[in-house]
Amino acid sequence: MISQPGPSPLLTLRGVDKSFPNGVTALAGLDLEVREGEFLSLLGPSGCGKSTALRLIAGLAAPDAGQIDWRGGERPEIGFVFQDATLMPWASVFENVWLPLRLRGQSRDEAAPRILDALGRVGLGDFAKAFPRELSGGMKMRVSIARALVLRPALLLMDEPFAALDEITRLRLNRDLLALQADLGATILFVTHSVYESVYLSSRIVVFSQRPGRIVEDIAVAPPGPRDEEFRVSAFYVERCRAASHALEAVMSEGVAS
Repeated sequence: MISQPGPSPLLTLRGVDKSFPNGVTALAGLDLEVREGEFLSLLGPSGCGKSTALRLIAGLAAPDAGQIDWRGGERPEIGFVFQDATLMPWASVFENVWLPLRLRGQSRDEAAPRILDALGRVGLGDFAKAFPRELSGGMKMRVSIARALVLRPALLLMDEPFAALDEITRLRLNRDLLALQADLGATILFVTHSVYESVYLSSRIVVFSQRPGRIVEDIAVAPPGPRDEEFRVSAFYVERCRAASHALEAVMSEGVAS
């Protein structure tokens, strides 16, 4: 992988391997830098180890070989948004967002300002008392994002969070996510199968090989103007989509992942 110039890395994966008890090797020799403040998308075929990489970074699993180095030597605060909103159906929106703070010993009253701030940032300030059954799919995902943001993470990991949503909702949440990052300055690591989504959102895209996963392409995305609706039809956007598509097609031509 050719490293692109930019800020110093927040974390670096060096030669990371990961296999599972069923004999599947998800990652082999994965090298990856994540730079502070960037929006980095992981793009690749199903089963190529993208989600596994996120779980290793989050500390939810340990690599079998290689290492994950954090700047300063310690893992910073991390927020994780999964593909499914994973909300507690019996709890209100407020209580769902409170969960990570409650697990850290914060009372409802202590946590309230941060909870309401997080809900306001995702446009759900008026829905604190609502229950998941009363929300649309897009609103449920906003609650999940608020629950991750309430920790005020330095790094936000997002594993295909919009994959199950309709196209209109997905486009709206793409736009809102960019606004959130600009406001918070967080580093975002985003897993997606969509070339178009990755180019719209990212400052950089890395393309994974077939399983076992490793990085085969590193694509910088630095548009000359704002990422608005005009950006989606610009020559720059089309060219970057073409570059990402060609890299993905080359990966797919390697054969079906075993």
